[in-house]
Amino acid sequence: MNPLDTVLHQSFPSVMVPSREAVVPMTRSGERLLITSDGVYLEVLRPWVRVVRRIAHYAVSTAVPYGKVEETTALLCGQIPAALVAEFHAMARSALPNEVGAWIVWNSVTGAFRIVALPSLSHGPGHLVYERPRLADGEWLVVDCHSHGTGRAFFSRTDNQDDKHDVKFALVLGHCDRTPSVALRLCAKGIFEKFERVPESWAAALTTEVV
Repeated sequence: MNPLDTVLHQSFPSVMVPSREAVVPMTRSGERLLITSDGVYLEVLRPWVRVVRRIAHYAVSTAVPYGKVEETTALLCGQIPAALVAEFHAMARSALPNEVGAWIVWNSVTGAFRIVALPSLSHGPGHLVYERPRLADGEWLVVDCHSHGTGRAFFSRTDNQDDKHDVKFALVLGHCDRTPSVALRLCAKGIFEKFERVPESWAAALTTEVV
């Protein structure tokens, strides 16, 4: 096999899921394809999250002699502090009418969360260009936050392009001059899953922060 293909296969392997026992768990951060009897699944593992999603179905009813897996999302870092979401809203209000960004990160060694303001290269009421911050050893991006000033919260085509390679939650706050509108989704290597509503603790913290 070509050496480059060997490296690529090692970094993004395909696993035939056994039918009579559980598939061997991933032991380090990365991605792999799980080939099952009902399709192809993407498994993504980070110290803070594990995601399994089906990304392909078989077009014909060929008997595939492999086992099955379940779609799952395991938040290994525990609950994300609502106080940090409220802190970002305070940052967004202070930046009005301009947009602003921040990361909520988690330390896999200490288990602590913190919020990191994103260095702005250019920002205004309708745009934000920022530099990705340097994180400490053991820190991982969990929630990528940005605001839309006094406009509504939504995910733009630019957001889709920016988020397609990441593993994170993406949070947008709009109408930041009052109780904000909110858009939240899970991003996992091109998979986007939007939430109908944010966690109750987040919603309560955002409302309290305004008052």
